[in-house]
Amino acid sequence: MWKNSSYIRNNIKMAWPIAINALLMQGMLMIDTLLISPLGEGSLAAIGIASAIVFLMLGVQNALATGSQNVLSRAVGSGKQSLISKSFLSGVIINLLVAILFFLLVTFAKWPIIKLLSHDAALYPEIDAYLTVMSYTLILTGISQVAIALFNAMGKTKLPLLSYLLTMPINAVVSYYLIYGFNDFTGMGVEGAALGSVIALLLRTLFLLVCLKFESSLQFSLSQAMQGIGRNISLHFKEIFPIAANMMVLAIGLAAYKFLYTQLPTEAYAAVVMVTPWLSALAQFVVAWAVSSAITISQAIGANKLDTLEADVNLSIKVTIAVSLIISFASFVLSLLIDKIYPGHSAVTYQALAAIAPLYILMPLIQGYVTVHGQVLRALGKTTAVFNINFVTRWVIALPLFAFAVLVLNASIFWVYAITVLEQILKIPPMRSQARRFLKEFDSTKASKLMYD
Repeated sequence: MWKNSSYIRNNIKMAWPIAINALLMQGMLMIDTLLISPLGEGSLAAIGIASAIVFLMLGVQNALATGSQNVLSRAVGSGKQSLISKSFLSGVIINLLVAILFFLLVTFAKWPIIKLLSHDAALYPEIDAYLTVMSYTLILTGISQVAIALFNAMGKTKLPLLSYLLTMPINAVVSYYLIYGFNDFTGMGVEGAALGSVIALLLRTLFLLVCLKFESSLQFSLSQAMQGIGRNISLHFKEIFPIAANMMVLAIGLAAYKFLYTQLPTEAYAAVVMVTPWLSALAQFVVAWAVSSAITISQAIGANKLDTLEADVNLSIKVTIAVSLIISFASFVLSLLIDKIYPGHSAVTYQALAAIAPLYILMPLIQGYVTVHGQVLRALGKTTAVFNINFVTRWVIALPLFAFAVLVLNASIFWVYAITVLEQILKIPPMRSQARRFLKEFDSTKASKLMYD
């Protein structure tokens, strides 16, 4: 019992900063949007289009860093400083190479992308200005996200949170003055908002690197890290690439969902728009617990402590269900207050909100169960299995069915929204069966193959 309590306390200690971090990352765009708003709808539209491009690329980098987090957790669990150094260097190199690729894409091929996303030529100068400056965040993210992954792998998730708390106010203040100017400086408009974000991210990156430099439990050695680095990078990339591919599959699929939602009656679409940000924010707490469980499991694999691995996984699943129940209750409370949060809308819109309420209240339980099993599979190195399940359920089954319901059947909002719940339900059998099978087969030999030493 004591061990179980210790396991739960340790994971909660890691999980809550991860959840707050995720919310603050979403807040970066919110700061720019709020500051740009007085400039008018054209500037808001420009920043929305440009940020969609950048944040898709940043999402891929974050996904790669999340994959590196499991690799780094195993290295931390092993206690081998040389392996930690090598894994960190591999993660940084991979992420920086992807960052450079994206940077070159933005620099030399941005106009076809811009013209694809917007047909309003009046917006092009502001889109170009914001996108050009924000592209430098890709390079900084290549370093900072892997540094955050290492701190998370060590269980020190409060340091990344502190880096966000310190730099977000700087982002807001610097961006404000760069946008609107001060004294004789007239301001840079949307370009100033982008530059403020770059400055804040630069400070965050420097803060994280200084913290790594003075971290007493780390002894980085470049000479040791370079030994066999080619093999480490190859194996490291092979494991984490499906996570980035998975992110792209889900992100593009989400964009397809959003487009199809726009084909619904305006009131039904408005209902989905109202609840989605709240549900996304609440979901971060379930995801954070699942991620912290993956870190703990990966550390145990690295330390070759496999005797309690299955028990730890079972405990993680039980706690995830408990957390999901809390989030479901919070979603229930949201359903009671949503008309107070968004007053003044038509009765049809509130009827649509009431229709989908049972579904979004149920969703956290299903998503939580799926998420924790996906994280277990990733901790066991089975990232391709997670990709395959997500690809089939979203692109082969759910999206075609969703499109048919919206475009052909003209189905009600309840049945349309229910398909997104069905997608999650369809993931449960393969996620559970594969996690159980791989966990049962997992032994010291398989653990050693994941060390990349």
